[in-house]
Amino acid sequence: MKRAYLRHLPVALFIVVLALAPLCVSEFSVTLLDYIGLSALVALGLVLLTGVGGLTSFGQAAFVGLGAYTTAYLSTAHGVSPWLALCAGLLITLFVALALGLITLRLSGHFLPLGTIAWGISLYFLFGNIEWLGGHTGISGIPVLDFFGIELKSPQQFYYLIWMVVMGAMLATRNLLDSREGRAIRALKGGTLMAEAMGVNTPRSKIVIFTIAALFACISGWLYAHLQRFVNPTPFSLAQGIEYLFMAVIGGVANVWGALLGAGLITLLKQWLQDWLPQLLGQSGNFEVIVFGVLMIVMLQRARDGLWPIILGWWPQRPASRATFAGAALARRQPPVAGTLLLEVKDASKRFGGLVANNRMNLCVSSGEVMALIGPNGAGKSTLFNAISGVDPVSSGEVHFLGEAVQALGAREIARRGMSRTFQHVRLLPTMSVLENVAIGAHMRGRKNFLHAAFRTERAEEASLLHEAALQIERCGLGGHENDAAGSLPLGKQRLVEIARALAADPSLLLLDEPAAGLRYLEKQTLAALLRRLRAEGMGILLVEHDMDFVMGLADRVVVMEFGEKLAEGRPEEVQRNPAVLEAYLGGVA
Repeated sequence: MKRAYLRHLPVALFIVVLALAPLCVSEFSVTLLDYIGLSALVALGLVLLTGVGGLTSFGQAAFVGLGAYTTAYLSTAHGVSPWLALCAGLLITLFVALALGLITLRLSGHFLPLGTIAWGISLYFLFGNIEWLGGHTGISGIPVLDFFGIELKSPQQFYYLIWMVVMGAMLATRNLLDSREGRAIRALKGGTLMAEAMGVNTPRSKIVIFTIAALFACISGWLYAHLQRFVNPTPFSLAQGIEYLFMAVIGGVANVWGALLGAGLITLLKQWLQDWLPQLLGQSGNFEVIVFGVLMIVMLQRARDGLWPIILGWWPQRPASRATFAGAALARRQPPVAGTLLLEVKDASKRFGGLVANNRMNLCVSSGEVMALIGPNGAGKSTLFNAISGVDPVSSGEVHFLGEAVQALGAREIARRGMSRTFQHVRLLPTMSVLENVAIGAHMRGRKNFLHAAFRTERAEEASLLHEAALQIERCGLGGHENDAAGSLPLGKQRLVEIARALAADPSLLLLDEPAAGLRYLEKQTLAALLRRLRAEGMGILLVEHDMDFVMGLADRVVVMEFGEKLAEGRPEEVQRNPAVLEAYLGGVA
């Protein structure tokens, strides 16, 4: 109880200071706090979009402009209530964000930020060149905002509305990130391959965070317009969009409180530099931009994660308790009858240009069976795994799972049908806990969406998902590591985390790509015992492995590949005596 009190004490003190600030500081300082709040709202969207989701955007200022210009135009030209204008601004921003997101978020690498620069510039010039929006002169005479009969005419009166919105947005964002949907969003930063294989709809998750960030910016623009009572295009330029990104990065781009810290530091520093630098240099100019550029370079060199993680390191952190993992058991998939044909691969070929990686491969796996796929390096085993699981579909041939042709389906759809997998190269989110990594595997077994998460109405489901993750962690012999960062574990244990994550999906067929690589002898024995238990429960297992002792002591059947083709198939003892296999592995019987 005492630890919980200490943990929430800084937040409580901050809220008290925030509430008393207008009574203790000058009107100018209150105005600065208003602008810090408005900037923090935009930076918060960038934390969600860029810091957590890994999608860099330079164009958020344009969405601020959409909110500001919508209310400015509707309230001055048509006498629309500012609150109705807010609804209109949110709808317009939603439509624009969806349209731009569907186009822009298809890009990857450096093309994505370039795309955001393009539409950011386009919207900026759109604001300045439309005559009925006032052109570059702008729109003045925006009406005073009426809040439950109170006219918000001064910065002091506006202050509490701005900060209520900011704190509400921060709370909703924290709730979202601490949920099933939040884990899906965080999985984006580790690449879409793993997330899709675990059933995460990555295009949807990208659109969701892009839209939320745009709506936060729109609300900031609406508040700005009624605070200033005047708008023109200048505050919505690309330069301002870059400044918002500076705020997020310097504060801590992956932290909700980092948005507030960055917005405060940049706003105050900008004000001080604009006052001091002209006096120091004897001439006026935008010299603060130079300082910001140098500051950004230093931050990226010395504190790439921003300042908030450094501050957080000074405060004692309380590890999650076992009670966190308590929840109702999730519904389980009806296990197939023993001997049911789960997977059938017919004449599957995979070509990369002129390279044939798999050539007319055939194999099948039944429930309650361990099938091993072996062969020299470069034989095409992992390529076949990717083709079976939908990560990189076959060029020709058929893949049937539980009697259904799935060769044309993506990884997400195949995973939903009951196939789960691990990867040759471990794909975990290193800064997330083991528990959260494994819970990503149970993503498909939840139903609540991001709105439920933001308003925290999905706690029962979340407890069940974490409970399932904890069970699979214990099942794989990793009990006690739930709260460890996944990246802090040795490679062998990381592979076990991947297996636990795959099991959290409640699969009928488990694809394991070199699961014993990096494991010590006792860990291999534990893994073998686990796989035998899964086989006894009726699960089908297809594994790729180079450890022949491990394979021959576990597998019911073995398929040997060489140069992308099937070389041999049979029981382990038959394959070990096969001359063609001995030739491929050892250069001949002699």
